Amino acid sequence: MELGVYSFGDVEKDPATGRLGSTAEAMRNLVEAIRIADEVGLDYFGVGEHHTREMPASAAAVVLAGAATVTQQIRLGSSVTVLSTDDPVRVFQQFATVDALSNGRAEITAGRGSSKESYPLFGVRARLRSSLSGSPLTPSDHHF
Repeated sequence: MELGVYSFGDVEKDPATGRLGSTAEAMRNLVEAIRIADEVGLDYFGVGEHHTREMPASAAAVVLAGAATVTQQIRLGSSVTVLSTDDPVRVFQQFATVDALSNGRAEITAGRGSSKESYPLFGVRARLRSSLSGSPLTPSDHHF
């Protein structure tokens, strides 16, 4: 059996004021959590992609590259990389870099994403959004 965890790099909320903490601190905490997960012997740590203030892990490959430099054994992956709003070649290159930095421990889980609210951030039109949530894209589809 293998055991792993995932995170979106949640920003902590101050219980006294209700104000959100710093995104930078959340990212540093996420890398530290991955380091600790490696230290205690977990098999996998996944970083989910979201594009919100509360869950700022919008660039999983960048976070995982940082984690690759402070871990030894744990597999590092995305939980999910949203291909419908990114360039698949760039995603491949980013994860190939993480794989090199981690000595072969990178994994990718790709999907279309479930949070359609982020599509406008990437210029995805409403008509295309509905096609992205329907049938799978084929290699001949040109969306980028």
